[in-house]
Amino acid sequence: MLLNRKAMNVLGLAIWLALPVFLLIMPADYFDQGLVICPSKRFLNLECPGCGLTRAVQYSIHFNFSEAWSLNRGIVLILPLMLLLYIHVLGRLLNKKWLTWMKKSD
Repeated sequence: MLLNRKAMNVLGLAIWLALPVFLLIMPADYFDQGLVICPSKRFLNLECPGCGLTRAVQYSIHFNFSEAWSLNRGIVLILPLMLLLYIHVLGRLLNKKWLTWMKKSD
């Protein structure tokens, strides 16, 4: 059982570390075309507060903050929160206590 948990932890760590690299390799405009998956935009033709956020994150990862801002201004809140979450999960996978104030309550 311990080997299974350790193997899963290593796999999770590998995926977690590869994710930003994968997004950085992809072109910034990768999500600009394609199928619209937002139900509000698709069925009601109304933009919700989250519309453009995926594309804004992708542009932010490529350091194109002006384009990210024009797609969704919520990026100024979401990006720091995503960075904190990324660091927190990375710390949990490495059994480190970097952000102790984010610990799960028992």
